[in-house]
Amino acid sequence: MTPCKRAQGHTTIRMDRVSAGQLDRGSVMHMAGGDHTGLVINKESPCLKEDTPPELSLEFKVFLTNSANNQHTQESRQLRFWFKPNLPDSEQMRCTQNFFKDLVTPSEFPRDYVGFIKKIMKLMQQRYPSIKRVEVELQQLGEDPPTRPNSSLDDSGYCSKSTVSQSKVLEVIESAYPSSISIPDIARAWQCTEEEVRHYIVELLAKGLVRCMDNGTYLRVTQNDTDQCVAEVKMVKQMPKVTRSQQPTIAIITAHFWEKVAVDAMIDNKDTYVKYKTEGESNVYTLGNIGNHRVVSTKLPASGHFRSATIAAGSTTTRLLGTFQKVEYVFLVGVGGGVPHYTDASKHVRLGDVVISAPPVGINDNYIYMYCERIKGSPEGNGPSTSPERYNIKTWSPPNFEIQHVAHQLWIHGCHYPEERPWEAYIENALRTLQSQEADFTRPPSHTDKLFMALGGKDLIEVNHPQPPTGNDPRSYNMPVLHFGAVGCGRTLLRDDARRMEFAAQHGIVAFDTEFDAVVESIYGNRKDNYVFIRGIADYKDGSKKKDWQPHAALCAAGVMKAIIMTLDPIDDD
Repeated sequence: MTPCKRAQGHTTIRMDRVSAGQLDRGSVMHMAGGDHTGLVINKESPCLKEDTPPELSLEFKVFLTNSANNQHTQESRQLRFWFKPNLPDSEQMRCTQNFFKDLVTPSEFPRDYVGFIKKIMKLMQQRYPSIKRVEVELQQLGEDPPTRPNSSLDDSGYCSKSTVSQSKVLEVIESAYPSSISIPDIARAWQCTEEEVRHYIVELLAKGLVRCMDNGTYLRVTQNDTDQCVAEVKMVKQMPKVTRSQQPTIAIITAHFWEKVAVDAMIDNKDTYVKYKTEGESNVYTLGNIGNHRVVSTKLPASGHFRSATIAAGSTTTRLLGTFQKVEYVFLVGVGGGVPHYTDASKHVRLGDVVISAPPVGINDNYIYMYCERIKGSPEGNGPSTSPERYNIKTWSPPNFEIQHVAHQLWIHGCHYPEERPWEAYIENALRTLQSQEADFTRPPSHTDKLFMALGGKDLIEVNHPQPPTGNDPRSYNMPVLHFGAVGCGRTLLRDDARRMEFAAQHGIVAFDTEFDAVVESIYGNRKDNYVFIRGIADYKDGSKKKDWQPHAALCAAGVMKAIIMTLDPIDDD
């Protein structure tokens, strides 16, 4: 170990793995013995020469407490890693993350500098022989009151006792849209009294956000913005006949109310029809134009981690494709959860980014969507937590990758010519259109995008996002980065951060969503050869947890969708 003090409150310490014959005896200050034989402390060096750049790095923050006055000081700690030659990138990443988790395990986290440095050296010596060097940069950031993050695991959906509010009542009504929902059903969703729900329903009626239907249920009110004029949604028992020339060739499927609002903001000359039923599921179709293409958008009547909702979503998709039989392209547009990369900025999926489902890189399979469920009664065993014998896995892939090819070419061109990223203009224009909406589609402050690493159980530690090269980050002016790879789903994966991350690495998954397997199965069964998932990243789970990012993430996905559609060649009417 060799320390180097760079400035007041700023120190760098390097731990190198060297053979006894390579030791510079003149620099040695202490050679440990007993249980610590093999650890050597060098004198402080005025400068540590950088021969090669680190292969991976991780940064996190700690709070130091002064025992004399109980004052807290925040400190940044950056770990930089070098490895022995020929260690694959995937093993470097796995080794780095496991090393970090072992280092910061809450029950054994070192309480002082000596313990922290000693633990790094002991881990290198005893458990991680492939690490050649670890460099630690310690920098004090000033006084700041500490906060402890809660576990981000929350798979309860609506069914948990909580304080009901106007926004929560509206959320349930929006989830049911285009179907209506009764006060008793809303009360059951939030485990509250009907009187509480009725109080907020009165407020929503006064705002014009919901309407009372003839059977006493409640429906979300929605409007079209067409050429700055407001066109009322048409309630119909049967869809009016659409002439051949006005038949849509592109279908857009959303699951949440604000996802459809974002998508509809990208459509010109639109008309919306709600095929309403007092019993059973209603359907909503918005017909209009995007460039030279006729499109239809719809919203699934419910979403979430309930198989009944998933099956109903598949039935809605089948009705959509049966009603509009000239559809050639299907876009599934909405929010999802990103798969973070703690050490590589080029692979790191952040909030507000957009994932486009495509065959995963480096895996010999062409799926774009994967569903995973735990096999009932499967043994725990001693193998990896993602052992194939524990899971039923199903994958889907379109016969044609035209949409994916167009999207990739758009992104490559946009990387070379940053001023030519059409989705950015579509997002900005839509933001102005959507200012009057109840949901806020603006991008949340960057400080709300916090990244945590699971340490086991419900223990988490906040780590810094890996930083891209200076001047090469579209996020610096609040625009998304596009990522390509498989999208996955499965409740069993969402309950365990480590298992989900391991599964994602094995299968090339870059985002997760809330179980659209029945929807994609319907698309496959209707023999649609061109389809794609476009997921705006709203959290680091499945898109359902961090609600403040959801509307903006949906808008980013819709903007990318429009850019792709505008680039697609018009379909020959013959």
